Parts: sequence; C-alpha cells; structure tokens
Amino acid sequence: MTVTETRKAQQMPLPTLTAMVVGSMVGAGVFSLPRNFAQATGVLGAVVAWLVAGVGMLMLAFVFQALAVRRPELDAGVYAYAKAGFGEFPGFFSAFGYWASACVGNVSYWVLIKSTLGTVLPGLGEGNTVLAVAVSALGVWAFHYTITRGVKEAASINRVVTVAKLVPILTFVVILAATLRADVFSANFWGGSEASAGALFEQVRSTMLVTVFVFLGVEGASVYSRYARRRTDVGRATVLGFLSVLALFASVTLLSYGAATKEDLAGLRQPSMMGVLESVVGTWGSVFIGVGLIVSVLGAYLAWTLMAAEVLFVAAKDDDMPRFLKRENRRGVPVAALVMTSTLITAVLVVTVFSEDAFTFTLKLCSSLSLIPYLLAAGYALRIGVRDDADDRGPRGREVAVAAVATAYTAFLIFAAGVEFLLLSFIVYAPGTVLFVMARRERGRRVFSTAELALFALAVVLAVLGVLGLATGLIVI
Repeated sequence: MTVTETRKAQQMPLPTLTAMVVGSMVGAGVFSLPRNFAQATGVLGAVVAWLVAGVGMLMLAFVFQALAVRRPELDAGVYAYAKAGFGEFPGFFSAFGYWASACVGNVSYWVLIKSTLGTVLPGLGEGNTVLAVAVSALGVWAFHYTITRGVKEAASINRVVTVAKLVPILTFVVILAATLRADVFSANFWGGSEASAGALFEQVRSTMLVTVFVFLGVEGASVYSRYARRRTDVGRATVLGFLSVLALFASVTLLSYGAATKEDLAGLRQPSMMGVLESVVGTWGSVFIGVGLIVSVLGAYLAWTLMAAEVLFVAAKDDDMPRFLKRENRRGVPVAALVMTSTLITAVLVVTVFSEDAFTFTLKLCSSLSLIPYLLAAGYALRIGVRDDADDRGPRGREVAVAAVATAYTAFLIFAAGVEFLLLSFIVYAPGTVLFVMARRERGRRVFSTAELALFALAVVLAVLGVLGLATGLIVI
C-alpha cells in the first residue's frame, strides 16, 4: 500500500469524526450533574446555565480550531499560545496550570469510583475516608507502573470505554424521559424561594465551574483535523459533536428535575445519576450506572494521566521546564514527568481526607486551574485577530468576534469561580514557579524580568492569602 493509499485508509467520514469528538468530551463529570445542579439551581437556572456554557465553550472550541489553522507551528500544546502571546512566564503558568488541572481532575475520578463502591463497602464512604484514599493511592501507583511498561494506546480499551460512557447515559435519558413527572418538574422550576433576576444570576453563576468540568477537553476536537476527508468536515464535526454532547448533558440535568424534588436531588451521594435512576427503576438502575461509570472513569484516568505527563514532557523539550522532565525510559515513556504527575495526584488525594465534599472540591479546583490557560489562549486569539500586519493578513471579523466572546466567557468564569477557588489555585501555582526558576538557571539566563517578577510577586501574595484563608477557616474545602 502506498503512502497516499495509507492516508486515504486512515481518513474518516463526518459521522466517524463527529463520534470521536463526542467520545473525547464525555467523561466522569456527567455522572455527577443531578446533584451538582440541584445544589445550585432549579430548572430555569439550569436551562440558562447550559445556554451560557454552550455558547461560551463552543466559541472556545472555535478559538482552538482557528489557532490550529493560523498558527500551525505552535504544536506544543495549549500553553504554547500563552507563551507566544504573552511571554515565557505566562506560558509556563499556562503549562503548569493545565498539568495541575489534569492531575486534580484525575483525583476526582478516584473519589467518584470509591464513592460508587462505597454503596456496598461502607468503609470507603463518599470517596474521602482514610481507607478510600489509601486504596486510591495504590491504584494511582499501579496505573503508574502499568504506564511505565509502555502502555500508551489501546484501541480496544478505548472502544470499551466509549461504550461504557454512552450506553448508561443514553439509557438514563430514555428512562427518565418516559417516566418524567410533570408536577415534580414544575415544582422544581425556580431554584429558590425568590423569583428574581438577581437570584437567577447567582444560581447560574454557581453552576459555571461544574459546566467547565464536564466540557474540559473541548480543545481536543481540533486535533482530529488531519483525519478528515474534507477540511470542511472539521468544523461540521466540531459543531455536531459539541451540540450532541451539550444536548446529552442538558438532558441528564433537566430530566432529573422530573424524577425527584430539588432537595432530594441535592442530598444524593455522588455519583448522583445512580440515585436518580434507582429512585425510578430500583436497585438495578444504580448498579447499571455504577458499573458503566467505573469502567469509563478508569479508561479516562489512563488517558488523562498520559496527557498530563505529556504536557510536562513537551514543555521540557521546549526548554520551558527543567531538563530532568525530558527523561524517558527505554520504552519511550516520559518517566520523570509521570512520577511528578502521580506524586501530585497522590498529594491531592491526601488533601481530600479533610474535605467536606471531596468530589465537588476537586471538580471545582480542577476547573479553576484550567481557566488561566483557557483565558490566555482566547486572549492570544483575540490579539492576533485584531492585529493588522502582513503575517496575519489583516483582521478577520468573524475570528475577532469569536475570540472576543471566548475571552469574555473565560474571564466571567474566573469571576464566577469566586475568590475562594482563585486563591486555592494560586496555592498550587506559586510553588510551581520553582520549576521555572530551575529551567532558567539551567540555561544561564536571568530568572525574572521586571514584569515577570511582578507577576510572581502577585502569585505569591494570592497564595499566602489562600493559606491564611484555610488557616482561619474563611476558606473551606
């Protein structure tokens, strides 16, 4: 078979490309939606929240797609856009934050698995007991060992994981749609006793980090562009895949309001989809969702662990991280980056012992850590869109509008996250700067420019405020 024939064989039609987009975006977060939304809002607020998140995240997906076309030389990951647009230290922050977000997201997977098993093994509680953390830590390092043996890709595992994700969710949607109780649904319309625009805004705001978490990986849609039979299929697959996932997430959320009262939904243990389906069809519904979730989450954990290690490895190859993170074993696995990844995951697991609601805490911290990389990428797209020079062939109205909406949306998300999670994020960001210092010194360069020093000082101040907030009880995890 010639090279041309091989490439044609690898190309995908629009339905297959769309399915890959859907598979890359549906993760563990969907299984937690009924409780997380019910704790914040009612039916109306959920509709508004998904509309806001849908528009914002779609614009962000278009940003990554446009950047992949306009800046094809920037292939070192999301952080490369921050580095190109705003300098090396913001680029480092973006790489480190993206990596840390992936690690914290992986902790949420372990919490969710142990909470699922906790329904039959009470010692595991809701995923944050000492026993649950110990078992999870063993799992982290078991996966670590497996990956160091060279397990990077397994198409068969990915197929099983995709089925495990979609079958339980689609079954949930069909059953709840068929059994929806109109009186319960209407009683849940308003999320609180006060029916006002201000109350609605606060309800929607409190759901934003949840919607970010379930859409994490939206930037991955553009990576499939090289597999498309036609370039026009890339944009179509992005839109079709994204809208399909949005419809799935919104359906799980809204239909749950027709199965139980808002108060009952808010009181469910995670993963709350189990409790909702059990209330409708009995015990088998809980078991069905639980088995699908565990298989799905373990597969997702493997993929995101590899991705997290790859972020550090690629950044080190670009001289943005210390040289030791370039180290690979004889099987080509970035072992030093993998050790750092597994270590941070374990450390955050230990922290969950002290959390009142470990899953919600890790979900929101994961989302919050991802916001700076997303904001910088959107800001870079806006910057090159409005810049009028020969290299960029002048401003483009559509791209500028998309980038402006994406930038405004990610800025709003930082506001919606609140001061608490902003400060918690910098407790992670500030110490990570030691890696930047190591990388600069290895190359005999000045550690900080004046602007970079000011940014570092700001990060330290925010981190100190975060520590003080934890110590005084003003910030509760």
